Amino acid sequence: MATVLYPSLYQIDTRVWLTELARTLGRRATLDDIPDTELDALAERGFDWIWFLSVWQTGPEAQKVSRSNPEWRREFQETLPDVREEDIAGSGFAITGYTVHKNLGGDAALARLRERLRKRGLKLMLDFVPNHMGLGHPWVEDHPDYFVQGTELDRARAPQNYAWVKRKRGDLILAHGRDPYFPGWPDTLQLNYANPATQEAMIGELVKIARQCDGVRCDMAMLVLPDVFERTWGQRAPLFWPKATQRGRELVPGFLFMAEVYWDLEWTLQQQGFDYTYDKRLYDRLRDGHARPVREHFHAGLDYQNKLARFLENHDEPRAAATFSPEVHRAAAVIAFLSPGLRFFHQGQFEGRKKRISPHLVRGPNEPIDEELKQFYARLLAVLRQPIVRDGQWQLLECSPGWEGNWTHDCFLVFAWQGLKGESLVVAVNYAPNQSQCHVRLPFADIAGKKWLLQDQLSPATYEWNGDDLQRDGLFLDMAPWQTSVFSLAKRG
Repeated sequence: MATVLYPSLYQIDTRVWLTELARTLGRRATLDDIPDTELDALAERGFDWIWFLSVWQTGPEAQKVSRSNPEWRREFQETLPDVREEDIAGSGFAITGYTVHKNLGGDAALARLRERLRKRGLKLMLDFVPNHMGLGHPWVEDHPDYFVQGTELDRARAPQNYAWVKRKRGDLILAHGRDPYFPGWPDTLQLNYANPATQEAMIGELVKIARQCDGVRCDMAMLVLPDVFERTWGQRAPLFWPKATQRGRELVPGFLFMAEVYWDLEWTLQQQGFDYTYDKRLYDRLRDGHARPVREHFHAGLDYQNKLARFLENHDEPRAAATFSPEVHRAAAVIAFLSPGLRFFHQGQFEGRKKRISPHLVRGPNEPIDEELKQFYARLLAVLRQPIVRDGQWQLLECSPGWEGNWTHDCFLVFAWQGLKGESLVVAVNYAPNQSQCHVRLPFADIAGKKWLLQDQLSPATYEWNGDDLQRDGLFLDMAPWQTSVFSLAKRG
């Protein structure tokens, strides 16, 4: 498969999707039941990667916790007022084995799905959860030393982080998986990365996954970094990611690693072998709604930005349609997905779904489709299919006041894209609740002495400009609150 500099990824909640298919089929649906027409539609929209969330085997122990935890039950009830026990299958991240869940059709069904994706030029991404395993994992019996063990004193001091675990060879107190800022996840057990044998075993699991897909999204990847692990558990762990990513690529050349990562550790993980890292900082700044911090975010070098996964929602975040007003949503999407990096979309985002679906659930609520938002995303995806924004050269442009004393130029983000065949795009967003004006000089050669037609790819608007004026004064923009434009430049005459 051909690779592009700036690919697009689409995340699918596998179990929820198959539940919807089962309703149509009148029987349990597996990966084999995903229609070819749906895969065709994903390819036609221009995606390069499809991430199937939660395909691995989970167990009854974790499911029991999910169904009995009062806090989680309240969340499930908010999402599904008519929630039933069978809707709560347990977290897809409480894994008891890196084999495809039997209810989804097993490893053979995944292999057939991967081949169907490959025929359409689509690559398959799956989950790798390095930090913990689910309750009931076989290692509890066979390799308890792979887990962080505790004492009665630990359990007395932090009962939310430790639990007695029953074993045929003698019960043990083991730690729940967690990050240092929150209580433990009670359906999981924490892996001990200070034990070299644990690291080797997890690399073995990673190698097993690498034989079944083209890339992995690594859950909470920063939790196994030596400093973070020591801060959480008081034990120093050797580096894991450099050897893990190397071994994965030795087995499968070109195998891709994407890290879920926070706390400004993105660059650290890029240096340790990750192709892409979550860009939560951009998401937070877009959500705050102020142009300048967003613009300053793009001052970073392309060696860093090219490896960022830009998103407005995923299974961990609230829905974009519930977080942003419609006009801010559109503006944030143009900024996030027409910047360099991996464009990361989530199932339901295009339709304007507003209820986040927990990874513990296998059914989602019925929600109306936002047709206006759906049409906007169709236009934006059409832009993203153009070679200029998949393999072209991106540049952040400087804006100057529309006239002396006009401060609103600070409200703009303007990008230029230049293609390999000389094509040009100007992306302009007024990321503010007020009308704004600015001048922006374009970096394109040979502007002067020609007439230019600027056609907005997101609306029917077209403008004619004299190249001499563009060269001398720059492009003048006068845009409504949160307005977006993506201008293609074409010579006239």
